[in-house]
Amino acid sequence: MIDGLIAGHLVGLAETRQGKNGSTFALAKVKAMAGDGESLIVNVITFAAEASAALMALDDGDAVALAGALTPKVWTDKQGNTRPALDMVATQVLTTYHVARKQHALGGLAEAPLSP
Repeated sequence: MIDGLIAGHLVGLAETRQGKNGSTFALAKVKAMAGDGESLIVNVITFAAEASAALMALDDGDAVALAGALTPKVWTDKQGNTRPALDMVATQVLTTYHVARKQHALGGLAEAPLSP
């Protein structure tokens, strides 16, 4: 397990599910750019209520940054090529909404957009 910070764009919409023990969690996919110019899909799960709410407020393609535990994976596409992927258990989610809200609170923006 690696502590990491990932920035990218949401692929599709996040969804919430309920575990067998009744706990609620959110699932999402984020497309991030790798250092070699290739894109990388990050499979995200979060059990934190605030992080789940932030993911659920996003639309497909919205920018997002996530912090949490990363696990590297490899998958094989339909052509038989192996590709890298990451699984993340996110503990924190940061969106442009959060940044604008913080800047507005600090007096940095006169007209901060407050909708997610």
